Amino acid sequence: MHPPEQPLTDFFISASFEGDVAVLALAGEVDIVTSPEFSAFFDTLLARGHYSVVLDLAGLYFMDASGLAVIADGAARLERVGGTLVIRTPTPMIEEVLRITGFTRLVRVEVGPEVGPKEWVRSGLRQFSALRSEDEVLDGALRMAVSLASALVGGADGASVSLRRHGRLSTVAASDRTIASMDASQYETGEGPCIDASVEGRWFHAEILGSETRWPAFTPQARALGINAILSSPLLVEDRPVGALNIYSLSASAFSPEDRELAATFAAEASAILADAATSEGDEARGQLTIRFQGALRAREVIAQAQGVLMEREGLAEEEAYSALRRFSQGNGTPLQERALDIVTSTRRARPGGADV
Repeated sequence: MHPPEQPLTDFFISASFEGDVAVLALAGEVDIVTSPEFSAFFDTLLARGHYSVVLDLAGLYFMDASGLAVIADGAARLERVGGTLVIRTPTPMIEEVLRITGFTRLVRVEVGPEVGPKEWVRSGLRQFSALRSEDEVLDGALRMAVSLASALVGGADGASVSLRRHGRLSTVAASDRTIASMDASQYETGEGPCIDASVEGRWFHAEILGSETRWPAFTPQARALGINAILSSPLLVEDRPVGALNIYSLSASAFSPEDRELAATFAAEASAILADAATSEGDEARGQLTIRFQGALRAREVIAQAQGVLMEREGLAEEEAYSALRRFSQGNGTPLQERALDIVTSTRRARPGGADV
């Protein structure tokens, strides 16, 4: 469980047993912060020989790519030992995420009778209605963008999205508490790359915070938490700045030109999501968000598959495989996702070896 002081997300998990079936009940949010705890429960069940697992998601109101990865890994491990995984009673929001990401084709999903908000909540959780507001749908999409940016931008140790709502900036998505604290420090001091990008509508790069002079009140707070480089890219709607995508690193000079370009791409995608939400209504807005969810998740999946191919084919560790992909991409001017797709496609053609990256 998270420490009690100002947790970034609520997360609750409990295990019970129905005969030989282990039931994991999840409530709150599964994201990059809480997914290790979720994964640890899977590890414990498998270690103890529980090969029939049910995930009860009735109390879960958000899950990002890291949570989906835990489910995919758990399903694969159970399949290898002849076990089964069933997802039970997901909320409408989670059911939609499972559907658009293809999980309903891979894992059996048992959808119970339509329930109202009282049946969704668990002890200590906030009240959530069955029909979530557009802001909540939008925030879910932005959280996914943060998760992907944290995983795919080289040098990133965390990311966040700051958005101007009701006349003030607030953090609507953050990868962990340190990152949320960094945003909060900028709001409190009124200075920092996040503030400037959100106001001026252009990117700000603090390459080496140790020699930074632009934000004298904020910089010492960032360095005290181990942050040594920050990259903030503006979020724009109709060419008007409305917030920023912020990427933080524990290392100075962490962001290469390619990293900055990738960060700008994520910011452009997040801006497009915001523009869609601003100009669309109802099902149309949800449809646009669904399309963007699918594209982002496909990109992540293809890159992960290519890493797996390289790890097996070349005997590389996970980080080495990703570095190899990036080196080829940068050296040949080929987008990372395109190179990853080439590798995956070559494997599907059953080539026995394959060219080196």
